[in-house]
Amino acid sequence: MADLIATDTPKTRARKPIKWGVVTDHAVLIIGSLLMTLPVAMLILSTTLEDTTLARDGLHLAIDDQFMNNLESALVTGKGFSGELTGLLMMQNSFILGIGFAVGKIIVGMMAAYAIVYFRLRFATFAFWMIFTTLLLPLEVRILPSYEVIQGMGLINTYTGLIVPLVASATATFFFRQFFMSVPEELVEAARIDGAGPVKFFIDILVPLSRTMIAAMFIIMFVFGWNQYLWPTMITTEESMFTLVRGIKQITQVLDASTLPEFGRANMLAVLAMIPPVLVVIFFQSWFVKGLTESDK
Repeated sequence: MADLIATDTPKTRARKPIKWGVVTDHAVLIIGSLLMTLPVAMLILSTTLEDTTLARDGLHLAIDDQFMNNLESALVTGKGFSGELTGLLMMQNSFILGIGFAVGKIIVGMMAAYAIVYFRLRFATFAFWMIFTTLLLPLEVRILPSYEVIQGMGLINTYTGLIVPLVASATATFFFRQFFMSVPEELVEAARIDGAGPVKFFIDILVPLSRTMIAAMFIIMFVFGWNQYLWPTMITTEESMFTLVRGIKQITQVLDASTLPEFGRANMLAVLAMIPPVLVVIFFQSWFVKGLTESDK
């Protein structure tokens, strides 16, 4: 018995071999995360610096005591030619643009997909591929004719002019079409037997089933609308209609060579501009994943 104990005592568990593939994967992820977060960290730290420091040294890892001054200047201090351009006003315009984009594109995309899938139109497939090919035409390609139409309708410097011309979305139509095609045919037949018409079937059955897809599309379209710069620059000439992304560029432009641009205020507005999209993504993250991957209805 003693010999058996003595024989078993030196035996130890074999060390697991190092999985260098896992180590490499984590190293790449860590390096990528640092490369992405370092500029953001420098931008956040720059909100504590004076304009003269930023003009002299640029963005760097340093902390000063100007955070509250820059925050107050960014949110409530009126600037611009009219003296009424504040950060709160620009954030309000950006929220209206972002939510208008998201809601409008979701409604139009759902209605188009519903018509293509369920109305059995003769040229439904052809119409869908015509819509889908518009993905090959970015905003920059059609911006001049769109501007000409909006100008002719007198919608310059209006929320309608900002939102409506870009509210059609081939992306939303494509995703909702794929989603509707996965709805069991038995559900459609059951709704028809119960006397549900097209409108009732759409509102009472398809819309509740599409909650996760709606959430996924809302994230994509809200961020797209919130970050719009080119279209608001074309459509808005009055400072009261400036969005946040549009206004940041305006703040850093000065006509007098002797005047120092308000880098601290602009950087603070840039940080504030990042917060709503990040919160939307965090809040709808689980629904976003379900909407793009879930197949069981």
